[in-house]
Amino acid sequence: MPLPPKSFWRDPALAFAESRRITGSRACYRPHTHATFSIGVVDAGTSIFTSQSHSVRLTAGSLVAIPAECLHACNPAPAEPWSYQMLYLDAHWVASTLAHAGAPLCPSHALVSNDTRAYNTFCALNHLLFSDASTDVKRAALTQFIVQGVWRAGQALTPEHCTASAQLVRAQALLQARYAEPLPLATLAQAAGMSPHALVRAFRAATGLTPHAYQLNLRINAARTLLRAGHAPAVVAQDLGFYDQSHFQNAFRQRVAATPGNYRR
Repeated sequence: MPLPPKSFWRDPALAFAESRRITGSRACYRPHTHATFSIGVVDAGTSIFTSQSHSVRLTAGSLVAIPAECLHACNPAPAEPWSYQMLYLDAHWVASTLAHAGAPLCPSHALVSNDTRAYNTFCALNHLLFSDASTDVKRAALTQFIVQGVWRAGQALTPEHCTASAQLVRAQALLQARYAEPLPLATLAQAAGMSPHALVRAFRAATGLTPHAYQLNLRINAARTLLRAGHAPAVVAQDLGFYDQSHFQNAFRQRVAATPGNYRR
């Protein structure tokens, strides 16, 4: 049975995994991070993957592996729709699975591959996940795919090193602890012992995001967890401190390329 043009796969018994498949999309993403280890492939069209100060052109058959908390964006070439698949895996499950198998741990930087075997292996796995196969079969296939490590082939996008100062770490910690609350720039700057202008400049240099964008990213990742658990979008928007449901929906679409309601369903 052919997959729908836009769909997500989840199984409550395999809560460590989520997959999606999108066909003919023109949606663009804001720079964002995932709390998960994420692997994607391009089925058709052309897109530009940006991460670690690198921009790489992806075409049909390309695979990208993205570690958790790695800032990135992947957008279609102008006026050109593209089709792709994404697999999101709990980072702790991946680390535990690799360690148990005695395999190398995930890299701390993104990998881009044009290896045909890697692409075909991913597609076979994703087709299985969307099928009526049993949970045990899917669990075994996910484990084998990660341990086999075919996704490791390709070019490593080595990050530029920028060490966060103790001052900046304090501001990040405050955002991580209170991301659902209103946190004015002045409050963050005071916590860091920096001027607002200096904080924004240092924050962007270290993370690639402004403090406001960083907070939005934290909220969206939290929203994904709550929506997967069945919480209503309106409740999630309120609980996570969005101005209103429209603000939440726009921010969510810019980073997930789906509405909160569609993602929840």
